[in-house]
Amino acid sequence: MEVPLEIPIGDAISRIQFAPNSNNLLISSWDSNLRLYDFDGSVLRLEAPSEAALLDCCFQQDDSVAFTVASDGFIRRYDLHSGIIDPMGNHDDMATCIGYSNETCLLITSGFDKRLLSWDNRTKKHFSLSMTLDAEIDSMSLNGFKVTVGIGASAHVYDLRKFDKPNLSMEPCNGTQLRCVSSIPYAEGLAVGSVDGRVALHVSSSSNSNDIGYTFRCHPKSKDGQHHLAPVNAIAFSPLVSGAFVTGDDEGYATIWDARSKKRLVEFPRYSNSVASLSYNHLGQLLAVASSYTYQEAKEIVEPPKVFIRKVDNIDFGSSSARRKT
Repeated sequence: MEVPLEIPIGDAISRIQFAPNSNNLLISSWDSNLRLYDFDGSVLRLEAPSEAALLDCCFQQDDSVAFTVASDGFIRRYDLHSGIIDPMGNHDDMATCIGYSNETCLLITSGFDKRLLSWDNRTKKHFSLSMTLDAEIDSMSLNGFKVTVGIGASAHVYDLRKFDKPNLSMEPCNGTQLRCVSSIPYAEGLAVGSVDGRVALHVSSSSNSNDIGYTFRCHPKSKDGQHHLAPVNAIAFSPLVSGAFVTGDDEGYATIWDARSKKRLVEFPRYSNSVASLSYNHLGQLLAVASSYTYQEAKEIVEPPKVFIRKVDNIDFGSSSARRKT
């Protein structure tokens, strides 16, 4: 069953994210509004206007505080109970990615100023550390003490406890531009989606000789009798089923895969826009899908952005190697 959320959103959706401990959904958008939707109560709890397009968002470790980064470079903190918005600091150019680490209590942001910044919300000055990279960061993902960033065709993994150089650097799609990166929650590793429709997974071990890595064509589509590939915009791993992850592409398809067998488990009916962002709830029973143009392609379909919630706890995985967590 799938439920469309009746929320008018005036411009492209940049990110959707379920709360750490509830079914509240955070939605950031290019229309400069941060929205908080209570799925259980079927009500919009908060709509907070900002001064610039919001390019990413995240929760803190509980459900009461959220953060955004915006086209004006500013990082903003939102009290989701009172609606109060506080600026924390800024990048020197557009701020594009944000994530929160529960393990370190640090907020990590990146921007077009080629800097990766960390912020400590427990101090008055907030700002903690800065690292200047060689190029703009296109995508970012946090898991535990690790932050994974995508820069051009390269993926780099940093340890937040030793924030000076990457522990791992690689070109997982052999020189092809990356569109998204995702840390693997159940292992030391990463998954990436590329502009040519490939997904690459790399799982690290204590011995480099035992590292596991593979790439597969994720979203091959047929159009006008010709085979073409749709860029992969988003990847999210299931908290409920170990080894299962979902991808979303520019053609509007969301597909669940088995990471171990590389087999497609289910492909949902096509959405009217690109799949711009994906998020599982904390139990892995619900999947949020943002159907929105992304400003990535010149010929994108421009339909009103929408968010859909799909129940996924009843999917039959059959003989797949992906298994429900107990």
